[in-house]
Amino acid sequence: MKKTHFETDAVRTQSARTQHKEHSTPLYLTSGFVFDDSEEMRASFAEEKQRDLYSRYSNPNTSEFIDKICKMEGAEEGYAFASGMAAIYSTFAALLSAGDHIISARSVFGATHSLFTKYFPKWQIETSYFKVNELETITDLIQPNTKIIYAETPTNPGVDVLDIEVLSRIAKKHGLLLIIDNCFATPYLQQPIKFGADLVIHSATKLIDGQGRVLGGVTVGTKDLMREIYLFSRLTGPSLSPFNAWVLSKSLETLAVRAERQCENALRLATFLEGHPKVNWVKYPFLKSHPQYEIARKQMKLGGVVVTFEVQGGVAAGQQFFDNIQLCSLSANLGDSRTIVTHPASTTHAKLEEEDKRAVGITDGLVRCSLGLEHVEDIIADIQQALQTL
Repeated sequence: MKKTHFETDAVRTQSARTQHKEHSTPLYLTSGFVFDDSEEMRASFAEEKQRDLYSRYSNPNTSEFIDKICKMEGAEEGYAFASGMAAIYSTFAALLSAGDHIISARSVFGATHSLFTKYFPKWQIETSYFKVNELETITDLIQPNTKIIYAETPTNPGVDVLDIEVLSRIAKKHGLLLIIDNCFATPYLQQPIKFGADLVIHSATKLIDGQGRVLGGVTVGTKDLMREIYLFSRLTGPSLSPFNAWVLSKSLETLAVRAERQCENALRLATFLEGHPKVNWVKYPFLKSHPQYEIARKQMKLGGVVVTFEVQGGVAAGQQFFDNIQLCSLSANLGDSRTIVTHPASTTHAKLEEEDKRAVGITDGLVRCSLGLEHVEDIIADIQQALQTL
C-alpha cells in the first residue's frame, strides 16, 4: 500500500486489537503486564523480546500516541511524558552532563527560561541566548562544551518564526544537536525534522489535545537519541498516563480539521486588528507585515492559531481590555477549542525580570489570543467591543 496522508495516519494508526476486535482502541488502565512463564519474563526484561512490561516503560495507549506523532513528524522513535515541561526537562537531562553548554533562542516559554537560568546552573549546565532575528550571532556563542541549539518556532508569546534550515546548517557544521519545540505549530502545520532538526518536542496539552482536558508531552527524533531519553525517563518516571495518552491519541484524529478552522479564524482576526485605532501593532506569521513572513510560508502549512497584539495605554488599558471580554476565556492555556486571551506580562511570563520581558517583546499591553472554534464573527465582535472600551 502506498504511503498514506497525515489525516489517514491520525485516524488509522492503532494499537493491536484484542480478541474482542474493537473498532476504537480500548483503555489499558494497568500498571503492569503478566508473562506466560519465567523465560518470557527474563527475555522481556533483557529486551530480547519486545513487549509491554510496566506502564512507566510503555503501554499500548502511550505507544499508539507516540507512533502517531512519529509518523506525523517523520521521526524514528519517541517517548510520551506527563506534560510538556516534563518532556523538555527530561530531554535535556538525558542528553547533557555537568559542564555542558546550551545555545537557545531568547524567546522561550517562561518555565523553560527558568529551567535554563535557575536550575540547570546547579549542575554546571550554562545557557547562552541569541535573539530570534540575529541567527548570525549563534556561531559566536559556540563554546568547546556546547552540545545543543534549542528554539521554539513560532515562539511563545511573540509568534516570531525562526528559520529551521539555517539553525540546522549551523548545528551540523559544528557537530551540535538541534532541538525544536513545535508546540505552536503542531506536526500538521510544520515538521522540523524535514528541515534538519534532530529532536522535536511538543506540549500535547495545547493543540494536540485541543480541548483543554489533559496534560501531556512528547519528544520524537532519531533512534539513538531517543534511546538515551527513554532510558533516563523510564528510570525517573515522568511518563504519560495511559488515560491521557488515550485522550491525546483520539484528539489527533481531529487535529487537521481543527487546525484548519482555527488558523482560518486567526488570520481573520489578525487582518481585522491591523490598523485598528486602539491597537499599536499585531503579529501573525501569515500576515505579510510579519517580519519573518517568508520564512513562515516556507516551513509552515498555515500560520498557527495564536495572534499577538498590543493595546494602547499600557497596563491600565490592558486590564480594562481583559475585564471587558465577554465571550473569550481568560486563561493561561492555548490551543483550546475555546478562544483564549492571555496577558503574558502578568501570567505565563510574570516571573521574568522586566529586562527579560522587553528582550523577548513582552510589553505591558501585549495580548496573546489563541483562536478557538467559535464562529469567527463572534470572536471578532467580542475583541472589538472590548477594544472600544479603551
